[in-house]
Amino acid sequence: MSERKSPVRLAVLGLGWVGGRVWLPMLLDNPDFEVVALLDPNREALQAARALFPTVRPHADPDDLDPSEVDLAVVAVPNHLHTTIATQLLRRGISTFVEKPVCLTGAEAAELAAAERAGGATVLAGSAAWHRADVKALRAQLDGLGELRAVELSWVRSKGIPGGSWFTNRTLAGGGALFDVGWHLVNIGMRMLSWPRVSQVCGSVSADFVGRDGFGADWRSAASGDTTCGAGVEDTARACLVTEDGVLVWLHVAWASHTEVDRTRIAVEGSAGRAELECTFGFSTNRLSGSRLVVHRNGRQERIPVPAEEVGAEYRRQLGLLPTLLADPGQPGAATAEAARTVALVDRIYRSARG
Repeated sequence: MSERKSPVRLAVLGLGWVGGRVWLPMLLDNPDFEVVALLDPNREALQAARALFPTVRPHADPDDLDPSEVDLAVVAVPNHLHTTIATQLLRRGISTFVEKPVCLTGAEAAELAAAERAGGATVLAGSAAWHRADVKALRAQLDGLGELRAVELSWVRSKGIPGGSWFTNRTLAGGGALFDVGWHLVNIGMRMLSWPRVSQVCGSVSADFVGRDGFGADWRSAASGDTTCGAGVEDTARACLVTEDGVLVWLHVAWASHTEVDRTRIAVEGSAGRAELECTFGFSTNRLSGSRLVVHRNGRQERIPVPAEEVGAEYRRQLGLLPTLLADPGQPGAATAEAARTVALVDRIYRSARG
């Protein structure tokens, strides 16, 4: 694999919270990337982005992008537009990074894969939590746990329901907390197990907090405190999965709850030990202080040192990997295949909850 010498020429499509508050600040001080295009129908969002990148030309439509001038497009638009815009770019030969959830259905995953092949481009996908230092430290303990028996995945916010016009609308978002924060946990849990087939799924969802004042994600923006503008999605999902080789996976995600602090917990238990990680994923300001990783063996516990890092460091780490992934001839097809597996599991949880 040859190393890339020149900066990756990047187009950012979607300048809302993720595009404008996560991607653009990272790109400002990274010499490995050059922002060459900005797209968003919201004039205020576009003006804010151009204040950071005043020489970058704004575009009104993805078709305006010249494939010869763009190495990678970042699709950070609302969920229901991910597949539509990404396939539009891929068929024209523009490699595309799609924020999570990569797609909303298995049919959309197939559309992305077909467009990737047709355009000879590459799909890359968001999985930032996988690149956290504490998650990496947890993964390093897996070989010492023996035969794996169970995985517990939990991300429960105190008050963190996204606001805005689409996040709590099922048609536009695809789902609620399970699609939003659950995508990260499903991805981490299944990757740690090397994506086994899942033989049993039992799930439930609830919406006790959506539409209630005071449970919005005010750390995102002032508007996020209002969660009454949409309906039809869950704020909490619980599921139990059993793999074909007998590993039980427990999943619990919540945008809001009765707890006082946002907490993420991942525990992996095997025949020779149990590893437990407690931390807070994401950008919430109502978080645990640092990360705690403990391994239990034979009635004793060992505290595993975890490197301290700033909030959002995993996104910068993910960004740093993109040039290598773009140059990897084995990458095309990999992200769309994983997205298809992820959305299939999420769909099975929803079907179980409805059934």
